[in-house]
Amino acid sequence: MQKTGREEHILILCVDRDDDLGAKAEIKTPLLGREENLEAAVGLALRDPEEPDANAIFEAVRIYDRLSGEAEAPGNYQIATIAGSELGDVGADRKLVSQLTDVLEMFPASDVILVTDGYSDEAILPLVESRVPITSVRRVVMKHSKSIEETAALFSRYLKIMIDNPRYSRIILGLPGILLILLGILYVFNLLVYTGIAFVIVFGAVLLIKGFGIDRAARGLYHWIREYSPPPLPVQIAGFSAVAGVLLVLVGCYLGGVSAITAAAELVPPPAELGQWLSYLPTLAGHFVSESILSIVIGVCVLLSGRAIRSFFERDSRLWRTIVVVAVVAWSWTIFSQAAQVLIHPEKPVFTTGLVFTIITGIPLAVGIVLIAFLLRRRYAAFFKEKEEEVEETREEE
Repeated sequence: MQKTGREEHILILCVDRDDDLGAKAEIKTPLLGREENLEAAVGLALRDPEEPDANAIFEAVRIYDRLSGEAEAPGNYQIATIAGSELGDVGADRKLVSQLTDVLEMFPASDVILVTDGYSDEAILPLVESRVPITSVRRVVMKHSKSIEETAALFSRYLKIMIDNPRYSRIILGLPGILLILLGILYVFNLLVYTGIAFVIVFGAVLLIKGFGIDRAARGLYHWIREYSPPPLPVQIAGFSAVAGVLLVLVGCYLGGVSAITAAAELVPPPAELGQWLSYLPTLAGHFVSESILSIVIGVCVLLSGRAIRSFFERDSRLWRTIVVVAVVAWSWTIFSQAAQVLIHPEKPVFTTGLVFTIITGIPLAVGIVLIAFLLRRRYAAFFKEKEEEVEETREEE
């Protein structure tokens, strides 16, 4: 049927997606015109008589001869062959589109009759249709090999997925590989009697890893380590001091617990009832505090010191408050030590243990530290002012 309103220009297009023309006959594409296509088909057939692409080009030439012979204007028909790449996939499609564009520049077709050599070449159909309408598709497949070609193409596609895709190759190839290696090891050591047990262990390990997502967790940890970038130096110092401080606190608690357990073992006579244990509880608490307080105080001071260093580098005015807390915590060591002695030796007067003196001297010391921190904050207020202004501007923008 003739289209109204414009003159038809029909292009008989042959597609060789895997570029057998170039690989086998060293023929460059695109081919435009009857003579070029016929010579290419003959050359390819001489190189490989069983090549389906040669039959496809012959079919394209036959269609061109029939249509141009019946037409009133033979110049409205043209024949062309384009080729992709041996690698297939995206690279082949990009090359086909590029060659099709060149052909359409030389012969601006209004319609295309597409000729392919089988199953795989029809992947070009949507790419051609996006540039010029396709009025007919002629699929040329050797009669004795049509089903075989489709089966081989489908099988090769899934085989490629199983080999190239790590998601499937780990199970389909990796697991049998492990079992074969294990079988070889058992054979070398003459332990084939344990083959069944070894296979069960391997399968169980695979099911365990996949079931609990251990492989995904390990992969995530690997990516995190590979992409990890260290934080700024102040953050590193604060983090290290936090870890060190927590370890010191845990060590102090361990030492205190050992001291309390040792003291409980030396009780004579050993307590037999809950009431007796409660009567000894202050003494045991005193042993715990006496042995652990130094390590705990040092740990807390180390943790807070790292935070103070970070505040200094970041120009955070909370530095002074942290310094005051560090000083007070450090002085609290003497208070807790004296309190522990009171718990261990309740028969001694409180005034002789030094607890009251330590508390009384600690009050003016704490007040003095607070005043010094206040004066230093006012003295160096300009050092922290710039940082505080940036924080306020950020809050206003939010």
